[in-house]
Amino acid sequence: MKLQTNWITDTLDGQSMRAYLARPEAAGDKPLPTVIVIQEIWGVDDHIQDMTDRFATARYQAIAPDLYSLGETPEALTAPRIQAVKKFLDTMPPEGWGNPEVRDQYISQLPAPEAQNVRETLGLLFQGRDMEGYVKQLKRWVDYAESHGKGVVSVGYCMGGALSFLLACRDHRLKAAVCNYGRAPSEEDRARLETPVYGFYGETDHALTDAVPAVRESMQQLGKPYHAKIYNGAGHAFFNDTRASYNVDAARDAWAETLGFFAKNLG
Repeated sequence: MKLQTNWITDTLDGQSMRAYLARPEAAGDKPLPTVIVIQEIWGVDDHIQDMTDRFATARYQAIAPDLYSLGETPEALTAPRIQAVKKFLDTMPPEGWGNPEVRDQYISQLPAPEAQNVRETLGLLFQGRDMEGYVKQLKRWVDYAESHGKGVVSVGYCMGGALSFLLACRDHRLKAAVCNYGRAPSEEDRARLETPVYGFYGETDHALTDAVPAVRESMQQLGKPYHAKIYNGAGHAFFNDTRASYNVDAARDAWAETLGFFAKNLG
């Protein structure tokens, strides 16, 4: 299928921000339901652009906001710097990625200029997340989607999964939201939820998956529309086919479930 793809811009509080957009070329200017595709910590990289294209091939308009682009992308979060960090992290065990002490042990083995760059970028990626600011940007993109389409849903991966869940709690215009291996919002936020949420998790991703039963129980007690599915043998980032964590069986099933979930709730 031929797609129309391009980068679009909008403004928030007088500052410019951008997003990657994809839609079926044959649809012309016809308004389509919009999928907001929310990035991992790596930004709107090749994987997120590919996921956005996939939703477009499913006959949606898909928009992937670049959450690091508001105003001006920091040098430490530009694509080359993030790519260098990905390469660095592949040299160490995944369970150590979120541990500053373990990361520092590996960083200390790098040449001085490279070590400084990696440390700076990792600091922003792991400790510098502005989730409230990101939600504010995402709400603005929902505004854009509503004015250029019909019906809006969201899907996110890792950090983006957490944001998709949180956005559903904060913006009731969403028809549905999918959280792929992302943390659940606070119970206070979950109590506000009106939008149906579907979460997908990997069995061995214990940092996230071990919390799912308690979240599911609390959502049932609150009477909120939440469903979770855990894939045996899959780990974190099982959807990312550019990483060693990719699990084709879990990804295939989660893709089919996501499309069915969106179709059901968009009507």
